[in-house]
Amino acid sequence: MWNIAFRQKSYNQGVCHKYEVNGGLIMFKVTDLRCEYQHNPIGIGERCPRISWRLDSDERAVSQTAYEIEVSNLPNFSDPYWTSGKVASSQSVHVELEELDTKSCKRYNYRVRLWNQDGELSEWSDIAYWETGKLEGEQWAGEWISAPLSLLPTDSPHLPLLRKSFRLNSSVRQARIYATALGLYELELNGQRVGDRYFTPGWTSYKHTIQTQTYDVTDMLRTEQNAIGAWLGNGWYKGQLGWQEKGAIYGDRLALLLELHITYTDGSEELITTDSSWQSAKGPIVMSEIYHGETYDARLEFEDFSTPDYMSRDWHGVESLEHGYDMLKPQINEPVRAIQTVRPTEWLVTPKGEMVIDFGQNLVGWVRFSLTGTEGAVVTLEHAEILDSEGNFYTENLRTAKQTIGYTLKGDGKETYEPHFTFQGFRYVRLSGFTEEQLDHEAFEAVVVHSDFEETGTFECSEPLVNQLQSNIRWGLKGNFLDVPTDCPQRDERLGWTGDAQMFIQTASYLSNVSPFFTKWLSDLAAEQRDDGAVPFVVPHVLGKGDFASAAWGDAAVICPWTIYVSYGDQRILERQYESMKRWVAYIQGQGENEYLWNTGFHFGDWLGLDAKSGDYVGATERDLIASAFYAYSVELLRRTAVVLGQKEDAALYSKLKEQVVAAFRREFVTPSGRLAASTQTAHVLALMFGLLDEAAEKRAAARLYTLLEESKFHLTTGFVGTPYISHVLSQQGMHDAAYKLLLQQDYPSWLYPVTKGATTIWEHWDGIKEDGSFWSRDMNSFNHYAYGAIGDWLYRTVAGIQTVEEAPGYKRIVIAPVPGEGLTWAAGTIDTMYGRVRSYWRLGNAGDFRLEITIPPNTTAEIRLPGIFDGTRVTEGDGTPLLEAKGVHSACDGKAGVVIQAGSGHYHFCYKFTGHSS
Repeated sequence: MWNIAFRQKSYNQGVCHKYEVNGGLIMFKVTDLRCEYQHNPIGIGERCPRISWRLDSDERAVSQTAYEIEVSNLPNFSDPYWTSGKVASSQSVHVELEELDTKSCKRYNYRVRLWNQDGELSEWSDIAYWETGKLEGEQWAGEWISAPLSLLPTDSPHLPLLRKSFRLNSSVRQARIYATALGLYELELNGQRVGDRYFTPGWTSYKHTIQTQTYDVTDMLRTEQNAIGAWLGNGWYKGQLGWQEKGAIYGDRLALLLELHITYTDGSEELITTDSSWQSAKGPIVMSEIYHGETYDARLEFEDFSTPDYMSRDWHGVESLEHGYDMLKPQINEPVRAIQTVRPTEWLVTPKGEMVIDFGQNLVGWVRFSLTGTEGAVVTLEHAEILDSEGNFYTENLRTAKQTIGYTLKGDGKETYEPHFTFQGFRYVRLSGFTEEQLDHEAFEAVVVHSDFEETGTFECSEPLVNQLQSNIRWGLKGNFLDVPTDCPQRDERLGWTGDAQMFIQTASYLSNVSPFFTKWLSDLAAEQRDDGAVPFVVPHVLGKGDFASAAWGDAAVICPWTIYVSYGDQRILERQYESMKRWVAYIQGQGENEYLWNTGFHFGDWLGLDAKSGDYVGATERDLIASAFYAYSVELLRRTAVVLGQKEDAALYSKLKEQVVAAFRREFVTPSGRLAASTQTAHVLALMFGLLDEAAEKRAAARLYTLLEESKFHLTTGFVGTPYISHVLSQQGMHDAAYKLLLQQDYPSWLYPVTKGATTIWEHWDGIKEDGSFWSRDMNSFNHYAYGAIGDWLYRTVAGIQTVEEAPGYKRIVIAPVPGEGLTWAAGTIDTMYGRVRSYWRLGNAGDFRLEITIPPNTTAEIRLPGIFDGTRVTEGDGTPLLEAKGVHSACDGKAGVVIQAGSGHYHFCYKFTGHSS
């Protein structure tokens, strides 16, 4: 009999909240209403939006059995616009309002009530709302306007300003701006910045999609005189992109499109749009580029930019551009915002005598600073990630990117500046031109900027170096998820590499709610696919015509939608990406003479694998093996997608194709005796991870992988392709000890080696800084490159033990299966799912006392696998395969020792004697 002490514990230490409904008390309520993942969004583009909610309860095993939704144009719901009636369903996430007929530029209020497992009815939720933007296909009244070429030729680095004065004759009940641009834009209304978004309209495949934004400006308007103004920037549209120094990839003229919809208190309406009545001028931004920074001359500022009834001679007319409207769509993903500020940790004078600020954290954004000085004085800020071995400012790894801010003072008192249309990746800032009096330590702060997704996951454990690794992973996400998933945020690249994105997406899904972010990006991926189904290396595609279709990169077309579906239960992303997924697999199938192997074309292979030949970036694993392995994996995920979508014929087709691809893989890469032909860590990892071997060959491959690790003294030789999966494979094969050894290694190459070198983000190379302090390479050595941060997936999934299941995705059905390992005495993970918080915490005491605390949110169920309960002894065969002898092991454990408990929602606390590591 197992020695288990079980103690029930409520969410709030025994205090149970009760909510009064119709004179009675019930134990649950409806909270956290969302529309398309957002709280009270304005400007969404879905004609049939989806809403979600949570159940709030302190009780055990609380679930929903039915719901009712009301939608109203009135906040008091006196006359509901639409009602679902009572719907018998446990669904509380992504409930699509299919029958609702929504219109552009309208607000819809909604509320929800539900019935629980005992038939009790909740009170109505608080009222929430969404507001539609200019829906796709709607006509725009505004014109695309631009500064005239006589004022700003296409080759001028100077950026324009646009403005218009207008008069209102009555009080305003509601006002909305709908806007977008060719290039980037910021708006001002009566001297105040409109909204808190940056880098609007975002980076999309501009030939197919330009996003539009909606702003509530009701409280910014004045009775009588008003002025609206816009700053325009090159951004990704006109600016330089890629290391080939190409500019104006999408167009060479900046333009604004805007409509201001005003509703007066008497019900009348007025529309103000971009047209020939606007004016333009050269603004104070003399140069602005994503890579190179910004040059600003404060002497050129216009006092009248957003001031009514004042026009100087420097203002000119505008020109209308012939540009279509068909590509306009309301913004899908969260906007980029200024998320936090970081103060300097140290002020340095380098051995070269230069003044340098250390912000203590490699971050992405810019520096906001204040100073006073004389008119015409110039100060400069240069940005870098690292100091060299002598402690001097180092920028060679930026390649051609200048990352420089230049500011010319106006000289009329205290001046504060931060850039408009550029961002830098940096920890260190070199200051030039500042006087001693201007170096006020309180006058400088770093502004952290990234897509404003909700942070959902936390992980910590007993090893401080692993906690720093987790912090580095999170900062890598922050720095590289700026509207698109970039590879790095500092050098002349910053592109949406597909391979990097698919390698990291599962970890990102633990850390933050990235579903809207990837929904937008995957829409562009589908738009950028060639007619034959080939996927470009980067999305949006800004490289050459031939830069398409590498294995493990193009497979993002299948891996990313599937991961979002499993992580968030979002079936719509599968529906919308399904044709793209099918086209990618069809492309692979059409390559070469053998339709079941992929052994043609260019591939990045195991990029940056440490077993590469000297001077080569590509690891030793054969590229056709990698390509064929990912071929099989994408076909399998496509088969599962077909099953989810009810595409039975496709499911059967892809099931057969998967069998044929696996059979071809075995013939090509596995010897008759079951030996994998390629003797690399990555080859064995992929074959095992993707289920490409029969039972006998799988055992042999697992044993060989363990031997390869022994030969490397449990160090990695994997690159971009093998690294995300190696720890998962080791755990799946029962070799948790090896996985923990890899995690906790501190010398090169390992995850913790950069941490010991002071890293605050994930490096592109395991040895970005070598043991002697020298650098790996000046050409390709980013110190903020998130791909290797994919280990975060294993930390959450295996160490903390938090998982969801494909059959009930999005954590509707939860598995808690922590795996303690040597080197850690405790670990804790939390994830704020669409249903609520999931928590797993375990601690192993000196005497073997084991404690496991778990929280399961309402309207979900869980399978809890208790580790380390043995009546027998732990035996390991010579090849590393574990041999367990344990009485009473539950059959649902999938061959792993332990006790399995099926549980409903609530907080659980288990205590027992831990008699051995599950390995």
